[in-house]
Amino acid sequence: MKQFLKDLILEAGKISLDYKARLSSLTVNRKSLKDLVTEADVAVEEFLVKQIKSRFPEHAVWGEETGSHAGGRYRWVIDPIDGTTSFVHEFPFYSVSIALEEEGKPILAAVYGPVLNELFMAEKGKGATLNNKPIHVSSRSVLSDCMLATGFACVRVDAKENNLPYFNKLLPLIRDIRRAGSAALDLSYVACGRFDGYWEMCLKPFDIAAGVLIVAEAGGIVTDFAGGTAGLPRQIIAANPAVHPQLLNLLKAST
Repeated sequence: MKQFLKDLILEAGKISLDYKARLSSLTVNRKSLKDLVTEADVAVEEFLVKQIKSRFPEHAVWGEETGSHAGGRYRWVIDPIDGTTSFVHEFPFYSVSIALEEEGKPILAAVYGPVLNELFMAEKGKGATLNNKPIHVSSRSVLSDCMLATGFACVRVDAKENNLPYFNKLLPLIRDIRRAGSAALDLSYVACGRFDGYWEMCLKPFDIAAGVLIVAEAGGIVTDFAGGTAGLPRQIIAANPAVHPQLLNLLKAST
């Protein structure tokens, strides 16, 4: 199934690039005032669902745009374009994200950034890779040496819980911060050591299903703000083993 997943996500990325090439003519709709969905989101997801159901008709599929498609013990969790706003604004940091679960637990994952042609993959118990080369989280341990990532999905969905207090608390303590707009890529960048840690709230399962496994298989730790996994994806902290407890203590103290 791993080769099938690799071929599938690369083709999905190619489809997204085809749509990106004619971005000015695409139909862009709104799920809400700030949350966008394009023809490309729908087309990529329809392609993925069709291919999965054709190859594995007994598998379930759960997609952000088309919802749930019934099946058995295996389920594919799909975000066809994670970072639609980036896609619409021609900011290169968007991704296709796919996770395969067995009885609710992720066993395979892939995140593909088509513009940069970077494919992150992981298999339960077998590590994580970037373009077929093994990756590992960073080894930095001092916050002032660290670059973190975050996002503001909470603002986009007008949630009462706001990330700004956490942002204001952490920013003075670290080297720098980045805001790319794709949770799947942020998690993948933690996995390969570009980011030392990442936190966010008010995400959806599609945003993080693949990235969580990629981080874990690269040696990282992923929890909610209480240090458990029950709160995902309402809250998420992903970091290397040295940085994670520091972020957890800071964010827990703020909740």
